Amino acid sequence: MITWPVRKTLFLILCMLAFHVSFAQRNDGSLPHLMKNGTATQLMIGGKPFLILGGELGNSTASDMAYLRPFWPNFTEMNLNTILAPVYWELIEPEEGRYNFALVDSLIHSARAHNLRLVLLWFGSWKNSMSCYAPLWVKTDQKRFPRARTKDGRALEILTPFSDENRNADARAFAALMNHIRSVDGKEHTVIMVQVENEIGMLHDARDYCEEANEWFAGQVPAGLMGYLQKNKASLIPEFRQIWQQTGFRSSGAWEEVFGVGLHTDEIFMAWYFGRYTDYIAEAGKSVYPLPMYVNAALIRPGYRPGQYPSAGPLPHLMDVWRAAAPQIDFFAPDIYFKSFVEWCEKYDRSGNPLFIPEVGNNQSPVNAFYAFAQHNAMGYSPFSIESLGNPETNPLTKAYDVLTQLAPLILHNQGHERMVGVLLDSAHHKTRVKLGDYAFNVRHEYSWAYAHKSEGEPPRFGGMIIMLAPDEFLIAGCGIIVTFEPRRNNGMIAGIGRIDEGRSIDGKWTPGRRMNGDQSHQGRHLHLPGHTYGIQKIKLYMYEYGIQLMEGNDEEELE
Repeated sequence: MITWPVRKTLFLILCMLAFHVSFAQRNDGSLPHLMKNGTATQLMIGGKPFLILGGELGNSTASDMAYLRPFWPNFTEMNLNTILAPVYWELIEPEEGRYNFALVDSLIHSARAHNLRLVLLWFGSWKNSMSCYAPLWVKTDQKRFPRARTKDGRALEILTPFSDENRNADARAFAALMNHIRSVDGKEHTVIMVQVENEIGMLHDARDYCEEANEWFAGQVPAGLMGYLQKNKASLIPEFRQIWQQTGFRSSGAWEEVFGVGLHTDEIFMAWYFGRYTDYIAEAGKSVYPLPMYVNAALIRPGYRPGQYPSAGPLPHLMDVWRAAAPQIDFFAPDIYFKSFVEWCEKYDRSGNPLFIPEVGNNQSPVNAFYAFAQHNAMGYSPFSIESLGNPETNPLTKAYDVLTQLAPLILHNQGHERMVGVLLDSAHHKTRVKLGDYAFNVRHEYSWAYAHKSEGEPPRFGGMIIMLAPDEFLIAGCGIIVTFEPRRNNGMIAGIGRIDEGRSIDGKWTPGRRMNGDQSHQGRHLHLPGHTYGIQKIKLYMYEYGIQLMEGNDEEELE
């Protein structure tokens, strides 16, 4: 005789199977998904690529509908098209098995009302390493939901990833969330992507010292990780490959036998198990509603060692471990608060990982976004605590996003095809030289020009993007840069400015404004984008003969 609990379980399984069949039958690619365009990976919505001009809410802002309500008009005024908003495990499941999605519904309905998309951030087992958003019924039952422990045995405010009970409770809640999103948003696609957990990592010690962790650390490195490393040995991230190389690329053994003794091995060990845990959560959600999913990382402060920063998250040197452990995660994303913006973009734009910047300090120059979109084919950019930015009608982000909104169709069309470059300049790097098509572009910080209007203090970060429209036509957008031109190759010619037009791009069509061939171009000497605002200029170049013999040598060599 089949008992009621068994009948109930069988019924739920049959319902899920029926759902999966019907969902598969109607999943025709209309869901938000990722797609390659040349060398770029782009987010597709409704069959078209989408560039996220985002803003992330502060941690607590989305927990109170009334508190958030006055800010929605500001987001539209600031030219945002996407809001990144937390969803809190403790608030959607205040009692085990009883869900309340009122806050999620409010986010979705408010975003729709303001023509905005949503990226939801799952604050589940971990948020900034800690388990502060786990429900109280989890926090207060330490026997059922065990904690990570320090080397001296002290329990931390961090759920251990070495517990099936922790993992399964999180996965059930996340699957319930994704099922609810599908039910209320499966047609409209207001929610376009989901972040699984938030800034995962160990603190205090480089690894967890709970009983299970100690047992597994003494055991063999899992075959899944070793198989991945052996298969991808030639293409591993160089920093990680070097660690493995120092032990002779051992193909089996305990963790310290394969990777050596040290904090670096503790971190690799934790990265694998954090990754496996997170992959389980993502798979539970995707089995219900397969939106793109990513994991973000808190970055390493200079000079910090594992345990001093949130260790073992999806950091650049651990990307291969995470990729092996968490195949359900579509990409890894950096939260950038340091001045070394270029460095972190380069580290995350590697090994096939598409760049998305879900969190950046809102005090950083939004010219960073121009650089990321053009130079690294970024999918999106999002300052943190967006509601705290003042003067929404005039702040720099509003002006930058206005220009990027105009250029979005052009950016998306050209990403992945080597027709764009990005530049960033500051007090440490006040000039650069980039090449595009038949031309070289010498780009200088505006403050290097004697006639520039300068503010007091450290020179601000300036920069922008250059997009090639035709062999001799380019759009240059951004702020605070002086650009001069020369032939890319030493061919006996000089690059001249035919014309420069200020203008706007409306629905992908260029609408010229002022002709800038006089004082604004220093009588044909350069193109200048002033530093007090953001703008777009279209330039037509041409070449003319130098008139005297150039230096001896191959006239087809590139000028350096």
